[in-house]
Amino acid sequence: MAENGRGRRTIETKALARVEGEGAMRLRLKDGQAEVVELRIYEPPRFFEAFLRGRGFTEAPDITARICGICPVAYQMSACAAMESACGIQVDGPIRDLRRLLYCGEWIESHALHVFLLHAPDFLGYESAIELAKDHRELVERGLQLKKTGNEVMTVVGGREVHPINVRVGGFYRAPSKAELATLVEPLVLARESALETVRLTSTLDFPELCWDGELVALHEDGEYPIDRGRIVSSGGREFAASDFDEQIVEEHVEHSNALHATFADGELYLVGPLSRFNLSFDSLSPLVRETAAEVGAVPPVRNPFRSIVVRSLEILYACDEALRLIEGYEPPDAAATEVPPRAAVGYGVTEAPRGLLYHRYEIDDEGTILDAKIVPPTSQNQKAIERDLVLVAERYRDLPDEALGLRCEQAIRNHDPCISCATHFLKLDVERV
Repeated sequence: MAENGRGRRTIETKALARVEGEGAMRLRLKDGQAEVVELRIYEPPRFFEAFLRGRGFTEAPDITARICGICPVAYQMSACAAMESACGIQVDGPIRDLRRLLYCGEWIESHALHVFLLHAPDFLGYESAIELAKDHRELVERGLQLKKTGNEVMTVVGGREVHPINVRVGGFYRAPSKAELATLVEPLVLARESALETVRLTSTLDFPELCWDGELVALHEDGEYPIDRGRIVSSGGREFAASDFDEQIVEEHVEHSNALHATFADGELYLVGPLSRFNLSFDSLSPLVRETAAEVGAVPPVRNPFRSIVVRSLEILYACDEALRLIEGYEPPDAAATEVPPRAAVGYGVTEAPRGLLYHRYEIDDEGTILDAKIVPPTSQNQKAIERDLVLVAERYRDLPDEALGLRCEQAIRNHDPCISCATHFLKLDVERV
C-alpha cells in the first residue's frame, strides 16, 4: 500500500476476545475511501423476549437483570417502569428516590469500569489495564475503588452488587433504614473527590478529531438529570413518550449482525448515551458538576465521541453527588412497595442505562401473564452510529499504518462502551493488503 493510503486495505477482526458477547469488525478501504465498514455481532440470539412470554409480570425484573452483569439495574428499572405503566401505577416519594439511588450506584461502577479499565489504556498507550497498572498503579486502584463504592450502593439498596435481589414491581422487598444508608456517606464523599480528580485527569488526554453530527437522543425531565424517567427528546427537536417509541424508532436486521440496528422511522441515525444526556440536560446537573465541566472546558456542545471519557467522568461525579443528596433527604417509606394489581394492558418503560436509552414494552393479560415482550438496548441503537464513526475515522486517518489505524478504530468503537466491549483488550487485527 502506498504511504498516501492509495490502493485497497482490509482490516478485519474475526473474534472479539474476552467480551460480554461475541462480535467482529471488518473495514475495507479503497483509495482512502471506506468501501465496507461492519461491526459484526455474531453471538447467537439469547431469546430473552421469547422466554419472558408465559411468565408472571412480577418476574420480569429478575429475569431481565440477567441480560447484563454490569448494568442489571437498568434492566430491572425499565422492566418495573413498563409493568407499572401497564397496571396504571406510578411510583414516587421515597421508593422512587431509592430506585434513583440504586441506579446511581450502577452508573458509578459501570462508568468507573469503562473509564479506567477499558478506555484509559487506549489514550495512555497500553494494551490493557494490567499493563497500565505496572506503570500507573494508582490510576487502576482509583478505578477499582470507585467501582467498589458503586457496588456498595447496589448492595445496601439492592441486596446484592450483581443482579440485585431486592427490586420488585412496585418498589422493593425491603426498604433500607436511614442508618444503613448512612454507612454509604463516607465512601461516597471519598468517591466524589476521586471522581473530581478523574475529570481533571481525563480532560488532559489527547483526543483524536471526530464529530458526531447526527441527532442526540436521551430522556428529559425538567429540573433533574435523566436517569429513571422522562420523555424522550432529541437534539433535532423531536419529543415523544415511551408509548410512542415503536412508532418513532424502527429496527432492522442486517446480514452482518445478529443484533438489530435501530434508526428513526424516517431513516435518520441517532446516538444515545452519555454524550446525548450531557448535551441535552447539562443545565440539570448539580452545581459542582457544572462548575467542574466549565473548569476543564467541557461544556456543551461536546460532540467528539473520543471526549466521551470526560463526560463519563463527569457523570461519575454527578452520580456521587446525587447519591449523597438522596441519602441526606431520605425518610424510610411506610411500605417498601406499592401494590400493583395486574390488568390486561400494554406497558412501556424507558430509563437511562449507563450506555444510554433502554426501552422495554410488555403486553400482559388480566392475570399478569406476559403475552409479548420487546427490549431495545442502547448498544443496538448505537450500532449504526458506531459504524458511521468508523467510516469517518478510517477515512480521516487513512495514512496511518495498518496497526495504528486498527487501534484508532478500536478506540472509536470503545468510545461508546458497547456491551461487547466488556474486556480490557478485544481487537486482534488481521490485515490483508491487496
